[in-house]
Amino acid sequence: MSPRRVKTSSVGFPAGGGGYSRRMILLGVLLIIIGIVASIPVLYTIGVILAIVGMVLWILGATGRAVGGRTHWF
Repeated sequence: MSPRRVKTSSVGFPAGGGGYSRRMILLGVLLIIIGIVASIPVLYTIGVILAIVGMVLWILGATGRAVGGRTHWF
């Protein structure tokens, strides 16, 4: 039986990675939109924070180096 091969992207990372950071960015954008439409500044603020943290984790996961003890952030 041959070992299972993992699909990788063109840069060598597992394909489909970035799920958690992508979800965090989308949730942040959704909260920003809801906060603006409903005029709720708390939702807007939380949305901005989530979007920024999601982008930072996405960038850290794309570097290919272990950061903070984690090899991947997804």
